[in-house]
Amino acid sequence: MRIEDLDSDRVRAGAAEEAVEVLHWLGLDWDEGPYQQSADLSPYCAALERLRDEGLIYPCSATRKEIERAASAPHESDGETRYSGINRPVGGRYGVTDGTPPVLRDDQYAWRLIVQEGPVAFEDALHGAQAVDVSAQVGDFAVATKAGLPAYQLAVVVDDARQGVTEVVRGEDLLSSTPRQVLLYRMLGLGDPPRYWHLPLVTGPDGRRMAKRDDAVRLTTYRDAGVPGERVVGMLANWAGLADEREAVSAAAFAKRLDPTRLAYDAPRFTEEDERWLMAGKT
Repeated sequence: MRIEDLDSDRVRAGAAEEAVEVLHWLGLDWDEGPYQQSADLSPYCAALERLRDEGLIYPCSATRKEIERAASAPHESDGETRYSGINRPVGGRYGVTDGTPPVLRDDQYAWRLIVQEGPVAFEDALHGAQAVDVSAQVGDFAVATKAGLPAYQLAVVVDDARQGVTEVVRGEDLLSSTPRQVLLYRMLGLGDPPRYWHLPLVTGPDGRRMAKRDDAVRLTTYRDAGVPGERVVGMLANWAGLADEREAVSAAAFAKRLDPTRLAYDAPRFTEEDERWLMAGKT
């Protein structure tokens, strides 16, 4: 169990504790942890120092507005602005010399990975073969922020490798992040990356994906209303094609039924009928 809490601007107080409580309510458990990324930054610092010493990253003082002004257009899929390389060192390599500011200790700059042109190939269990030119997609992306913290892309790669993660199952909104992570696996010499599964996201009645704006359908809403966690798991089993109709199912029973070859991979839609079924099980 890993709690990714390095994005301090987005971490809500008490969110980690609430997540653990909700997982227990659903009947889920884990073999180790929870581990919090913010508790020990040394593994990320070691990775950054390796990249720096090999001339693979460089300090960038550009602000968000400067990056946006220098870019031709945001990345069309998610609005992410491509970094144009305005602070990239001449010759495409950052020379390390005595007096180089230590990584993660100066709020005047972030650190960016030097991304070469060309496709990064990987296989997704659902979407098949992928080949993405990260240079064209986002350019030299940040691996450490001006806030003095490792960036998401680097932190998850370091943790996946050192924690022995072999399967990554997550939402398809993170499919575009995967080539960056595969690239970091290679540049850090971490061996083969995990196998990736990018699943469709749940949408609301309007067809839009569920998001933070949908406070009324937070899992804590149903837990606090007295809905058993088994009903939520049962609804998921029905959506996934593992149950012919809605029925309460424990997480352990779901795990026994799980068969990737039987799963339905269409984006499920959370309807008013689903809402009524959940609330009908209140204790």
